[in-house]
Amino acid sequence: MKRPKLRKASKRISCSKRYKIQKKVREHNKKLRKEAKKKGLKKHVKKDPGVPNSAPFKEEVLREAEQRRLQIEEEKERKRQAKKEERAQKRKKEKEAAVKEAEPSAKKARKDTTENNSVKRAANKNSKQHLCSELNKVIDASDVVIEVLDARDPLGCRCPQLEKAVLLGGKRKLLFVLTKIDLVPKENVEKWIECLQREFPVVAFKASTQMREKTVKAKRKRVLPSNEVLDRSKGAACFGNECLAELLTAYAAKMQSEVALKVGVVGFPNVGKSSLINNLKGMMACHVGIAKGTTKTVQEVHMSKTVKLIDSPGVVASPSNPAASMALRSLQVEEGQETVLDAVNTLLKQCDKSQVMLQYTVPDFRNSLEFLTLLAKKRGFLQKGGVPNTEQAAITFLTDWTGAKLSYHCKVPGNYSHPNYVTEEVITEMQDGWDLDKVKAGNMETLKGFKFPNLASSIGFVSRGPTAGLLTVAPVPEERPPAEREAQHNSENDEAGETEELHETEEVEKLQKTVKDKPSKVHFQPVPVDISLSTVYTDDAYDFNTDFK
Repeated sequence: MKRPKLRKASKRISCSKRYKIQKKVREHNKKLRKEAKKKGLKKHVKKDPGVPNSAPFKEEVLREAEQRRLQIEEEKERKRQAKKEERAQKRKKEKEAAVKEAEPSAKKARKDTTENNSVKRAANKNSKQHLCSELNKVIDASDVVIEVLDARDPLGCRCPQLEKAVLLGGKRKLLFVLTKIDLVPKENVEKWIECLQREFPVVAFKASTQMREKTVKAKRKRVLPSNEVLDRSKGAACFGNECLAELLTAYAAKMQSEVALKVGVVGFPNVGKSSLINNLKGMMACHVGIAKGTTKTVQEVHMSKTVKLIDSPGVVASPSNPAASMALRSLQVEEGQETVLDAVNTLLKQCDKSQVMLQYTVPDFRNSLEFLTLLAKKRGFLQKGGVPNTEQAAITFLTDWTGAKLSYHCKVPGNYSHPNYVTEEVITEMQDGWDLDKVKAGNMETLKGFKFPNLASSIGFVSRGPTAGLLTVAPVPEERPPAEREAQHNSENDEAGETEELHETEEVEKLQKTVKDKPSKVHFQPVPVDISLSTVYTDDAYDFNTDFK
């Protein structure tokens, strides 16, 4: 009850009512405790007693616990800062949108044109015409052309059109570099080197996967004691770079030219062109990536005073190649012309199923979709509701095949013969000027350097032979303005309408003639039809004469 001269009513109640409420609360709490006791739940959590003094390594355990606590706090702080930055960016975008709305229309039009031009420039860099022109620039400017071949499929990495352009376009030398040899059995590498050396000099190479940036200073080398063994099979070690650098330096000295020797590095995407240049330079001079087509333009890198390396975009594969070659060498998946599921399906057809099962530790599968489902479950690629993300599994599978991770190999063909453009004269000319004994000695030393995968643990792959490439692509015709397109469309529609009217008149005349020629009366002739039950036959009809006893 609200008393006079008071703003709020009093909260005082009678004692009997208060005691009744307290009694009800006690009974309710007692009921909850009984239910919790029946379910086996404990209300009070036991306090952590900590690490006892008698426990071994008590200080280390406490230190680890403290480090874990600090890591959790740092993670929380980082998330807090990320949220702050996100809010700040959101405010900035809203502010920019408000300013843009307040800008005059002429200024907006100028901005839109500049943005459209930048988008067009980026699209031109990804076009096949741009990639082919950049590759031709590298071939024309080079004195020595290094064709980089993936050791897992060296024959499939060869491009006949590229080799013809190098051999027939002037006094250039062609050199093969066999990369990613650490992913292929040793016997297979030796056979491929022996096979390819019959045509051009071959250098075995294994790139380092841990290259420093330009700004990072070189650390002092740690002197190892005599009893400690250094494991050089790790990704940080590089093999074959000294042999290749000495070979190029010696050839540059033989040339006796005032200008530095220009060495063009060419090949299909993801064979290791940029990684080769980075390892020869000793630092991250060129950008590398797992995705195909990372290098878009020509880039020059000075290896020494006498040798200059030129990085080039990947060779554009011709659409006439087999599906397996296109999945490994082309940019169709990146350009959206082919789905990753189709690419995985074509690659699985070229392999032995049992070897794929052992490599990825998955059970038996019937098709590519079932394999991707099993792989997604194993790797934890799950969508909402626990549905396996087959697309992510397919991307991972393709990344393993094109990147430097999966071990697969192709057998050397027994009846291998030289291509038509590689004659005996061309072979002697290409091998002249190189110290072939030094190349063989360097390859032998490289093959002794690290441990190769076992033949049983490597997937056998069926090569489809050399991959045809494109060095020139016809330019795509530019789109006409909208007004011209509408005018042309209207004219085409008018012409189409006239032709349709002519066809209609001709058809009407034909119908009139046929109607005149037809007889005035129609005579129906009866046809005998057998409708007896003996002629009727149905597979699922029930026979009521059957007697079940």
